[in-house]
Amino acid sequence: MSATPEISVVIPVFNEELNLPLLFSRLYPVLDGLGRPYEVIFTNDGSMDRSLELLKAQHSARPGVTRIIDFNGNYGQHMAIMAAFERVRGQVIVTLDADLQNPPEEIPKLLALIDAGHDYVGGFRINRKDSLFRTMASRMINVVRSRTTAIEMTDQGCMLRAYRRPIIEAIVQSGAVNTFIPALAYSYSSKPTEVGVRHEERHAGVSNYSLYMLIRLNFDLITGFSLAPLQLFTMVSLACAAGSFLLVVVLALRRFVFVGPEEGGTFTLFGILFFLISVTMVGIGLIGEYVGRTYQVVRVRHRYFVREIIEAGD
Repeated sequence: MSATPEISVVIPVFNEELNLPLLFSRLYPVLDGLGRPYEVIFTNDGSMDRSLELLKAQHSARPGVTRIIDFNGNYGQHMAIMAAFERVRGQVIVTLDADLQNPPEEIPKLLALIDAGHDYVGGFRINRKDSLFRTMASRMINVVRSRTTAIEMTDQGCMLRAYRRPIIEAIVQSGAVNTFIPALAYSYSSKPTEVGVRHEERHAGVSNYSLYMLIRLNFDLITGFSLAPLQLFTMVSLACAAGSFLLVVVLALRRFVFVGPEEGGTFTLFGILFFLISVTMVGIGLIGEYVGRTYQVVRVRHRYFVREIIEAGD
């Protein structure tokens, strides 16, 4: 293995045995054609199929440029990428999904912009091949993120991205547990840019991202980079408090000045009470998100456990 690879390609893997053979056959020729020293780091995120077996076979075939990080369980894509970031040796780091929806052949596009002086290059998918549901959900999440944070990204769901090493080192040193890596990189970048990349249908298998996981990802993004949810809740609470106070004044005037005691007002008060309680519950949930993030950062616990690292010399 080269002592100083110039390019590190990071690929998280979770149950991708049907995609890995084609990925190998397309990725390595692209990297060989660059004429620059490189390494490929695969993180096996607790796969339950033959993914690890295939990764080991690829390491045996290309031991000089292939490294494998094997988790003892499933810790999620974020931890899989962070584990690789902590061990990369290249000066330029490229992240890529294993499902081939972002073609490896697009990597030179990102490297050309890195060579032009940018320290962070994000890809955005052209002519997406996802279902209408996933496409619309992604667009909605993009809109929410753009309205609540200062992070400017055309397509936050695209995994194909390139970073200069100082950006990766800043991400690792941040100690972030649950955050959105591209957004964090953008906040550290001094000269970011984007480029359109092709998008292909998933070669095999099914996506590991459910609607719930997409929603959770957006919560992590918004609460990790903005106080807007708490500020919005504060404004809504103030408006509700003002409205409730005015309503109490109106009801008091009706009772003691204009109409006098009347039946049926109880249900109106119950309606107001239930609405205010629901607003309070939303606020508690938002506060819980921020408190939970603080708890995850301050607790002393391993973020992941590496069972084995396979690289040249092993």
